[in-house]
Amino acid sequence: MSIAGPANSHPDLQRLPSLESLPFWIRDWVTVIAPLGEALLILGVAWVLRTFLRKVVQWICERYEMSPEMAVGARRVSGFLVYTAALLLILERMGVSRASLWTALTGFTAVAAIAFFAAWSVLSNVFCTLLILVIRPFRLHDHIELIENGEKPGMQGRVIDVNFIYTTLQETRADGEDITLQIPNSQFFQRTIRRWRGTSSS
Repeated sequence: MSIAGPANSHPDLQRLPSLESLPFWIRDWVTVIAPLGEALLILGVAWVLRTFLRKVVQWICERYEMSPEMAVGARRVSGFLVYTAALLLILERMGVSRASLWTALTGFTAVAAIAFFAAWSVLSNVFCTLLILVIRPFRLHDHIELIENGEKPGMQGRVIDVNFIYTTLQETRADGEDITLQIPNSQFFQRTIRRWRGTSSS
C-alpha cells in the first residue's frame, strides 16, 4: 500500500500557473487589481451593513416611539462608525500597518480635539444641540419663529433637519418659492421661540 504524497504533488495542481510564472505585465495588473477588488468588497459590505443598521434604528425608534431627532442622530453615528471601520480595513489591506494606523489616528484625534476646543462657537453649538435633543423645545416638522425683540418678526420656517451645528428651516416665500435657513443651534437659547406644532403659521 502506497502512502499519498503532499496535496501540492497532485498532477492537476502542478499544472496550475503560479504568480511567478506569469508575464511581468500580468503580475503588475494582479498586484493592482487584487487590493482594489478587496477595497470594493469592503465598501460593498459596509454599505449593506449601514443599510441594515438604518432599518434596525428605524424599527427601534418606531417600536419605542422615540423622537425623530434621536433616529437621525443614531443613523449618522452608525454610518460614521461603519465607514470609519471600512476605511481602516481598506488601509490595512493596502499595506498600512496597524501601528501606523493607530499612531496616525491618535495624532489626528489630538489635533482635532485641540482645534475643536479652540473653536468655542462650534463647541457651544454642539452643546446646544444636546440640550435641544433633551429639552426638545421643538421637533422635526414643527413651524417655529425666532422673535428678535418683542413682537418684531424674525426668522421662521418648518424644521426639516437638526444636526450638531445647525437647525435647518424651510421657509415658503410669498411667490411660492421654498428657501432653507441654517440657524446655529446656540441662537435658540438666546431668543424667544414661537412654535406651531407640526403645522404652518398661516
